[in-house]
Amino acid sequence: MQDDLARSTGGATLRLSLGIRAAAARRPDHPALVFGSTVYRYYDLVRQMNRLANMAISSWRLKAGDVVALIAPNRPEYVEIVAGLSDVGIIVATLNPRLSPEELKPILADCAPKLALVDPSLEELGDVARDYGVRTILIAEEFENALQRASDAFSLPPLNDAASFSLCYTSGTTGAPKGVLLSHRSRALTFLAMALEYRCFGDDDRFLALTPLCHGAGFAFTGAALSFGGTCVLLNSADPEKVADRLKEGDITGVFMVPTHFSRLFSAPPRVTSNLRTLCRLKSIISNAAALSQPLKERAVEAFGDGLLHETYGSTEAGIVTNIRPADILRKSGSVGPAFIHTEVEIRRDDGTCATPGEIGELFSRAPYTFNGYLNQPGETARAIRDGWISVQDLATADEEGFITICGRRKDMIVSGGVNIYPVEIEAVIGRQPGVSDVAVVGLPDDEWGERLHAFVVPASGKPPNPSDILNACRRELSDYKAPRGVTMVDELPRNASGKLLKRELRDNAAALIGAVKRRVS
Repeated sequence: MQDDLARSTGGATLRLSLGIRAAAARRPDHPALVFGSTVYRYYDLVRQMNRLANMAISSWRLKAGDVVALIAPNRPEYVEIVAGLSDVGIIVATLNPRLSPEELKPILADCAPKLALVDPSLEELGDVARDYGVRTILIAEEFENALQRASDAFSLPPLNDAASFSLCYTSGTTGAPKGVLLSHRSRALTFLAMALEYRCFGDDDRFLALTPLCHGAGFAFTGAALSFGGTCVLLNSADPEKVADRLKEGDITGVFMVPTHFSRLFSAPPRVTSNLRTLCRLKSIISNAAALSQPLKERAVEAFGDGLLHETYGSTEAGIVTNIRPADILRKSGSVGPAFIHTEVEIRRDDGTCATPGEIGELFSRAPYTFNGYLNQPGETARAIRDGWISVQDLATADEEGFITICGRRKDMIVSGGVNIYPVEIEAVIGRQPGVSDVAVVGLPDDEWGERLHAFVVPASGKPPNPSDILNACRRELSDYKAPRGVTMVDELPRNASGKLLKRELRDNAAALIGAVKRRVS
């Protein structure tokens, strides 16, 4: 594949593996990855990376710019494959192992991989790749035996660090998934900024990785831990009891969690969260992927203690855009903080001029952490990148101090009676009500108003909230036109593996969800 968007940067080459190799040179026997009871040391990690790079060239006959599809849950080989193949210029498409066969087909057609590496538990997806004529290898005994026979003697070839090394597919929250090309340089600089900001990626830190490595953020936090010689404790389950027990062991200094993880943790029996503050030795907790409600922020600070919780806002395309530090996490209710290190942010009106403080507009950012573009979609790339500024069509406001509050996706904005309504404001009110675990407000078709507001609420364990109480709270705290016209209790809201709410899916299935509740009540 020709990476037309790569640019020569000059100077030293930045690449994913350099930090890992430097750590191996300093402390070859230091634990790099811990997975269950198995410890993978830096020396062994680099040897495996070298073998994979050699196999790619000599056995698989791949060349720089080719795409390899990786379809697997969290496992140590994930890091070896991405780092090793990227060293010889191969682009690894990190595909979601939860894809259905039908969802996988258009992605394979889009990225045209020369090879698919597939976890044995996902052989059905491997069959789909074979049907597409893609050579498919299971990451099993035969693969491991071949890897052990490969040479571990390796010299890094020249590499343009502006070229893409990774291909992530967007979650499809607003349409068909798009392939996001990420460069060596943008990831390496992202890791450096993360180390400065979160201060939990040093030689003697242990970072708990429980989010899927197939997602940009999941791999970034793992990559940052390894780039500076720390230890990454890798989980393949986000079960709240297992996560809490692992944190209570007292050796974990950093963890990345999405709002769903917090919600499940604090909905678990009290024994699960007891003594977290006393037993944990955390330096930083980072939340991302979706908005962390203020009640969840308060619960997290209460459970873990002050001075730990960060919330970031960003996207696979733009990287980390903002971060709110622990000192401001409760002071600035609903905010995701000011601009991240070496990042510029502008809130723009529809005419392109900058909005005033408190005025809602489209959020644009520029930084050295951004993507190269969308694979095979120059039109979408041009819409997202405008004169070097990135927008994923999120709406936001900034206050006088430059603290950003996200108001939602432009496509999620509700127009009722000709008035623009932003669901995040309504969701914040509902989320504060007793008995509410999760909430989403969407616009449903209405003959009179164009769209009417409807709230879908997930009750917390125990006594569920009364829909009338929720509506009354909205009328008390919001203008009348912002109050939902209906409330439906549901068991869960549709979210992807990274915790992002799938409002399009919720709108599409709204009639069935509302009807099912009415039938149960009657």
